[in-house]
Order: sequence, then structure tokens, then C-alpha cells
Amino acid sequence: MSASTPGPQLLDHLGIATPDLDTGSAPYLALGLRAEGPDEEVAHQGVRVRAFRVGDTLIELLAPTRPDSAVAAFLERRGPGLHHAAYRVSDLDAEVARLGAQGAPFLGPVAAGRAGTRVAFLHPRWGQGTLIELVEHPHVVPGTEGPAGS
Repeated sequence: MSASTPGPQLLDHLGIATPDLDTGSAPYLALGLRAEGPDEEVAHQGVRVRAFRVGDTLIELLAPTRPDSAVAAFLERRGPGLHHAAYRVSDLDAEVARLGAQGAPFLGPVAAGRAGTRVAFLHPRWGQGTLIELVEHPHVVPGTEGPAGS
């Protein structure tokens, strides 16, 4: 799929809610997966994240860091389990505009995500009961180690 084609490029990650990253990691470690990089706190979402890679896709474990976070509320209502499916897009702003023009309801503005990404969430009612996240990764300039403009 070309970068100019609208819509998702691939399944970026699955978000799994867990009350504790170590407990939540046990099944993935038993499968032979290893954590990718250090745990990361996403303060504005009130979560700590631990990622495991499976091919091109990540499994992101999400543990709440405060009782008023969306993940804490999810755990209270449903217990541990699948929280969201995240799809990688090449141009998040364009996707938000395109889907918004079709009436897709977003849960807040575009925000910073894990590992330098930008993210936007679509309401679960729109996703047939599934919270959908759109993810844009930093654009890497060829021949450099970092994102454009860094």
C-alpha cells in the first residue's frame, strides 16, 4: 500500500489492559516473547506500557498509573483483557479529517503516544464495540537515525 493511500497500512498493536505489568507479562513470556525496550509511561493517558513484538505487530500491555484513567475504568468494568486494536496510518491528520468528515466520533484530539507516536482514538460504538486507535509513527529521514525535523 502506498503512503498516499488512505486508511490503515497494517495492524500496529493490540492493547491489553492489566492491573500489573509483571502479572500481565507472564503469558507472553511463556510464549517465548521478550519485552521490546523499557516500559514507558504515557502520563496523559494514565498508563504504563510494556510492549512485546510479534512480527510487525506489537502486543502492548497497559497498566493504570492512576485510578481515574480510562484503563483503570476498563479494568473495573471488564477486568483484564483486550482493550483496543490499533492501526498504523501514514498521515494521522489526514485520516482524522477524512473519517471525521464521514461522521466518525473521536475520543478527544490527536495526542502523543508510546515511542514518539501520535495517536487518535475512535469511540467503541463506532467500532462495533471495539475501541480503535489510529497510530502515526515518526517519519524517519533516510540516512539519519531520527525523525524528520529532529
